[in-house]
Amino acid sequence: MNAAWFVFLLFIHLGVFQIGYARNVSARPAVVNIGAIFTFDSTIGRAAKIAIREAVQDVNSDSNILKGTKLAITVQNSNCSGFLGMVEALTYMETDVVAIIGPQCSVVAHIISHVANELQIPLLSFAATDPTLSSLQFPFFVRTTQSDLYQMTAVADIVDYYGWKDVIAIFIDDDGGRNGVSALSDKLAERRCRISYKVGIPPNSTVNRGAVMDVLVKVALMQSRIVVLHANSIVGFKVFSVANYLGMMGNGYVWIATDWLSSFLDSASPLPSETMDTMQGVLTLRQHTPDSDRKRAFFSRWNKITGGSPGLNSYGLYAYDSVWLLAHALDAFFNQGGVISFSNDSRIRAVAGGTLHLEAMSIFDDGMLLLKNILLSNSVGLTGPLKFNSDRSLILPAYDVINVLGSGFRRIGYWSNYSGLSTVSPETLYSKPPNRSSANQKLYSVIWPGETLSKPRGWVFPNNGKQLRIGVPNRVSYREFVSRVRGTDMFKGFCIDVFTAAVNLLPYAVPYKFVPFGDGRQNPSYTELVNKITTGDFDAVVGDIAIVTNRTKIVDFTQPYVSSGLVILAPFKKKSTGAWAFLRPFSPHMWIVTGSFFLVVGIVVWILEHRINDDFRGPPKHQVITILWFSFSTLFFAHRENTMSTLGRLVLIIWLFVVLIINSSYTASLTSILTVQQLSSPIKGIESLITSDDPIGFQVGSFAEHYLSEELNISRSRLVALGSPEAYASALKLGPEKGGVAAVVDERAYIELFLSSQCTFRIVGQEFTKSGWGFAFPRDSPLAVDMSTAILALAENGDLQRIHDKWLMQSTCSLESTEIESNRLHLSSFWGLFLICGIACFIALLIYFLQLWRRLHGIPPPESASAGRGSLRSGGLHRFLSLLDEKEDPSKSGQKRRKVDKSLSDNYKDDESGRNAKRRETEMSTRSNVIGRKVDKSLSDNYKDDESGRNAKRRETEMSTRSNVIGSVHSLDMPS
Repeated sequence: MNAAWFVFLLFIHLGVFQIGYARNVSARPAVVNIGAIFTFDSTIGRAAKIAIREAVQDVNSDSNILKGTKLAITVQNSNCSGFLGMVEALTYMETDVVAIIGPQCSVVAHIISHVANELQIPLLSFAATDPTLSSLQFPFFVRTTQSDLYQMTAVADIVDYYGWKDVIAIFIDDDGGRNGVSALSDKLAERRCRISYKVGIPPNSTVNRGAVMDVLVKVALMQSRIVVLHANSIVGFKVFSVANYLGMMGNGYVWIATDWLSSFLDSASPLPSETMDTMQGVLTLRQHTPDSDRKRAFFSRWNKITGGSPGLNSYGLYAYDSVWLLAHALDAFFNQGGVISFSNDSRIRAVAGGTLHLEAMSIFDDGMLLLKNILLSNSVGLTGPLKFNSDRSLILPAYDVINVLGSGFRRIGYWSNYSGLSTVSPETLYSKPPNRSSANQKLYSVIWPGETLSKPRGWVFPNNGKQLRIGVPNRVSYREFVSRVRGTDMFKGFCIDVFTAAVNLLPYAVPYKFVPFGDGRQNPSYTELVNKITTGDFDAVVGDIAIVTNRTKIVDFTQPYVSSGLVILAPFKKKSTGAWAFLRPFSPHMWIVTGSFFLVVGIVVWILEHRINDDFRGPPKHQVITILWFSFSTLFFAHRENTMSTLGRLVLIIWLFVVLIINSSYTASLTSILTVQQLSSPIKGIESLITSDDPIGFQVGSFAEHYLSEELNISRSRLVALGSPEAYASALKLGPEKGGVAAVVDERAYIELFLSSQCTFRIVGQEFTKSGWGFAFPRDSPLAVDMSTAILALAENGDLQRIHDKWLMQSTCSLESTEIESNRLHLSSFWGLFLICGIACFIALLIYFLQLWRRLHGIPPPESASAGRGSLRSGGLHRFLSLLDEKEDPSKSGQKRRKVDKSLSDNYKDDESGRNAKRRETEMSTRSNVIGRKVDKSLSDNYKDDESGRNAKRRETEMSTRSNVIGSVHSLDMPS
């Protein structure tokens, strides 16, 4: 101490503003003092003591490392005591050590890290895994092993891999245990899992079996069967022993131990059979160290030194690498001109005195430089790469996943922070892109507690005598779904039967009781009912609970057992087809285009056939009529005119195909219009309902109110709460004009039940939301998953449909007793067609009678008729009836025919083709013969049908008349 003061006064005298020894000394010291703090009598400490000793020997024997400088190490036993650890650390500070290997325990690390920060002495801990030992709070604490943050991430990935949701954590109640479980909770939450129960055990080694049994009895009453044990070997084996005694190491349980178990197995194998029997099927983790020749050589050397006891565990390897890491950092430190020098802290001098000799502690002047070189290390040790990332953790953290079985254990896979769970070593995966997808996560099969290969479900219904409190809505309407039995706490209905049937399919008993929710005077708010789960008032909710977005954020729903969504209920009127229904199959544009094409096709065919087809020749008036008749007769395929040209036939074939399609479509559409009920409503769908200002009804307690106001932005002033089907019907019948509503928005299941008895209303438009009904449970409840499986089983075996038919198969409306008439056709649908036909008949008769009237006035009355007015009237009526009954004189037809023939003869005379007279004579002769045959046939038919029995003389007279007509035609046809 006096020497220190002498040096200090010397520097003051020389005017040097610096604390410590002069830095101009560039020679390396012969010895560098380092310290080590760990628990000698522990699994980790026994291995670390040998590993550190061998590492120091290897460094001192290698002249290429420190180039003549030797490491002198002093070890101290902390016994994982914070107080002892602090005292030993202070002792080291009096010996001018430049670094400390350790401490082993996180409790000690938390305490002495404060001392290290002040005196700038780096701590290289090979076993303190507490994730809260942050480099920000403790910059001189360097972890040369893996943090429990990564170990707990591996545990969380295993839990998630097997699909478990709830975990029980048993831990040593110290800094390392508490902070490790806290990290596990965070990692589980990232995977939507959770710690449902956690319990600490005192860290001292004197904890008795009774205290452990009290803890495990509480655990056995919990729902979860996944137990994570984060302890040390002393407490851990006591827990396994008691758990085995309580039957908690059998079927259904899963035990995951942190790396304390693998370290013990590596160090003390083989264990006694009675010890191994208590932990069969347990999963544990071991820090992964890649295989290498150097590692295998060290294992061989270790066995020669120790004879295999204690065995070498991963913490011994990290302790060995920590010494080498420090040696490389010291070499870089000396290469950079670093000097081993210490100085006293003025703050300590201020409190010096007494017997503690605090003034003996000194600050390592170049401690920051040494720390920097430690963190910049980039070498390869027995444990793999010795390199730190930005948060001062070793890169590429990885663990082996181990399954304890028989008298030993086997590795079932790996976990790495790079790619998660795999059956391939992490070194192989590092050469590939990282893949954390669920499909890429793999482990080999596990033999679970109870010697089973079947994956445990991970939870059971808690055997604590407590019944589930299941909330049930106390409905006042639509009681077919849920209704309370009067005077009891029992419920019945469709939803209740589905729930009880699903519970009966579960492979375990579920004690429960129904708790009514609501005052029984109106339907309760279902949103408030679901919120009761989050507050702990209910353990589940059963009923007609719609699965909507806001509710899924706070609870978990089962598989929907009813498909439902919002629909619009509105009154309707049967739409009459009307007298002009036959025009409705086609739109006005369709009628116009169709009619136009009839004319166009007729004109096109006439153009193509006019020159070569006599059916399309004649006077202009005749040709126009032919075009119209031909085109429109194709509608009924009744055209008589033959087509002779190829082009004309092509056009006609295509047009007939078009007419066939049009005719079939018209027939089908008209049939639908006349036979299918046409219902009309002023509300066409949700869009028309939004744009209108009419009131809208909704069911009390339904989520429809929130959806209409919040999602569709419909003013709440338009929304009317309705509490029963009767209120629905009354409000819809009144309509918005009389204080009712224009429509009701509700879920389809309710509306379908309503329509089974109310036939004057209909669902309008499409279902505009898609949802269903399910049972609600707390978030991540395993019971929700099992109930979903049971509901699917009900659907597959038909029980769900049978329950539906039991409660909801109501009688439908009778068409004969309601306003909806049958599909018989009535005169009102056709009187327009009859009117058109009647008008056509009337006009034809009118024209015909006018022609007869004109002819009647051209015939003089008979001379024998009486001159009296009555006689004139009766005579006129007699002449009119006689004219109506009289057959038209064939001679007049002959005169008309001669006029036509004369016109044709003139055309032939003017014909530019210059046909010869002989051919014209032949044609006229042929035409005369044809006319003769027609007249003969007509007269013959008249004779056959004559009921008056005309005598033979008159027939001779008619035959004579025929001869005269034929002769006249011959004389007319002869060329002049």
